[in-house]
Amino acid sequence: MATFPGSPKQDSQAPTQRSQAKETRRKALLAAAAGLFAADGFNRVSLEDLGAAAGVSGPAVYRHFPGKQAVLAELLLSVSRNLLDGGHTVVSEASDAQSALRGLVEFHVDFALSNPDVIRVQDRDFSNLSASDQAEVRTLQRNYVELWVGVLGELHPDTDPGELRVRAHAAFGLINSTPHSVRHHGRRMAVKSARPILERMALAALTAD
Repeated sequence: MATFPGSPKQDSQAPTQRSQAKETRRKALLAAAAGLFAADGFNRVSLEDLGAAAGVSGPAVYRHFPGKQAVLAELLLSVSRNLLDGGHTVVSEASDAQSALRGLVEFHVDFALSNPDVIRVQDRDFSNLSASDQAEVRTLQRNYVELWVGVLGELHPDTDPGELRVRAHAAFGLINSTPHSVRHHGRRMAVKSARPILERMALAALTAD
């Protein structure tokens, strides 16, 4: 369509702005869901609660998700994808296996300290996912574990992969459990202090003979 002098130009940015606003609202709903599910549990939170926490009406949630279970699914699937993608980036940018392992530990510690609510939701409400979503989350998380096992295998070539998986899971348990106590104490300095402690302890557990 021609544009004549003095006529209003078509706003080519409008669709982008609308999509950005929609994505912002969607992220707000997921953040609200993480906090509410962690505090009260999936079954005690309503769509109205989610909408109110994100600044929209309960029915407006349906513009972004078909239901509450879909919100839970996206919350856990997105974090699992982000962990796997971030882990691959860390390994691909590392100069050797030792730096890759250190990078993975730092990456996971940062995730755990930044997402204590999501960790709690995963621990408590995973069973509320549909069977297909559970399977997808497990696949993503299994691939994330195998990424760590591959790096550990380069450092411990004579160690059985099964033992390396145990080491990886033990490190995850150590790292993921600590943010709960750090958050409950409510001190910002506690998080800063916890980070180097977690990193040292996780590396020690992963590399022990």
